[in-house]
Amino acid sequence: MLYTIFSFLLEIGVTLVGGACLLRLYMRWRRMSFDNPVGQFVLALSDWLVQPLQRVVPPAGGLDVASLLAAWLLKLVQYALLMALLELPRWGLLPVLALLGTARLAVSVSTALVIIAAVLSWTGQRSRAHDVFERLCAPLLAPIRRRIRLVGGVDLSPLLLIVLLQVLGIVLSSLQSGLLGPGVPALAG
Repeated sequence: MLYTIFSFLLEIGVTLVGGACLLRLYMRWRRMSFDNPVGQFVLALSDWLVQPLQRVVPPAGGLDVASLLAAWLLKLVQYALLMALLELPRWGLLPVLALLGTARLAVSVSTALVIIAAVLSWTGQRSRAHDVFERLCAPLLAPIRRRIRLVGGVDLSPLLLIVLLQVLGIVLSSLQSGLLGPGVPALAG
């Protein structure tokens, strides 16, 4: 029971900060301003970790590599702690598990973005936050919107994207479990 509670609390912390790091990476890649409520929240959660890394890891190809590294390091520490508690001897797998965990985190962040943008679109009120979420989701939804028409005036592309993201999350989770082997409790997301 204590392992489950610790794992849960650790997952919440890593998801919150790691998700902010990945969102920071995505916002920089999209050349979005952080002078909005979403950007300020992302910076508040991630600055303590990303800024020191930016001093040693420069951007590469327009990507904020330090933000990606920060998310990966958080997953690495999370899984190292959980593996130590479970006394798992597979330490060589840790970097790959952290990479898969970071990919799963990206799927979760993307899913959350799409859900928030969809809910905000239903309110009918425009706000700075709504505009930010809409702009963040536009490139993710564009390929689906080109192929799927409105159904009775309703845009089903967010729903389809969420289903596809969940399938991807299941695949990534299965890969992680396959690396750990049968009988090993699943590490948190």
